[in-house]
Amino acid sequence: MSIPLLQYTPVSQNHRVNGFEVPGDEQPRIYTTSDLLSPSDMELLIMAAYRQIFNEQQMLDHHRQRFLESQLRADQITVKGFIRGLVLSDSFRRLTFESNNNYRFVEICVQRVLGRNVYSDREKISWSIVLGTKGLQGFVDDLLNSEEYQSNFGDSTVPYQRRRILPQRDQGEVTFAHTARYGIDYRNKLPKPYLKGLFVSRQKADGLFTQGEEFDWQTFTERANWPMVAGLLLPLSVGFGGILALALSVQ
Repeated sequence: MSIPLLQYTPVSQNHRVNGFEVPGDEQPRIYTTSDLLSPSDMELLIMAAYRQIFNEQQMLDHHRQRFLESQLRADQITVKGFIRGLVLSDSFRRLTFESNNNYRFVEICVQRVLGRNVYSDREKISWSIVLGTKGLQGFVDDLLNSEEYQSNFGDSTVPYQRRRILPQRDQGEVTFAHTARYGIDYRNKLPKPYLKGLFVSRQKADGLFTQGEEFDWQTFTERANWPMVAGLLLPLSVGFGGILALALSVQ
């Protein structure tokens, strides 16, 4: 018996209020298979799906799911099925799922699949329980089969950030595409550069200098293994001396 979804209270966010904005460049463009007019429209829809799920950070050619694209073009899967395939793809798993904890991954999926921010930490916890008990595939299926997804996007519409623009503001909320694909905890595990003049935790050098550290002669003289340097330079100096003597004798 599966654990029921932990209840959480929706807050009054912008996307839950009906808007009366005049359509413009800042309004999201809706891509759906219900009004495709040409094959180029299908290509735009596919690229919109990639931007929504992968974001610009993963928009590389070798991340494209060609088999899923061909199925979508042949009407073998719906847009919803295409979105499911992208979230469950190896690229998304490796670059997003494996580089985050469950809470951050849930937040990313709610943003990209449901088109909104999470309501609260309680919602993160509730979906994290689903992710921990049902696994990635069960979590994605529950997210796509939720009433919220069906009522907003259905089977034929690419998800988008819903109602990003606030009428009382000159600018809207930051787009989800501009947020990092990993959280602070994963970022802190990345190698830190050594900056001259600043105190940064130093790494063990593979050679004389750590990665990103600028060359400095004084540091070089302090760290260099001079017996080894002398052993390397001695044959070179002898060879150079022999060449110089030969050149002088020829003259």
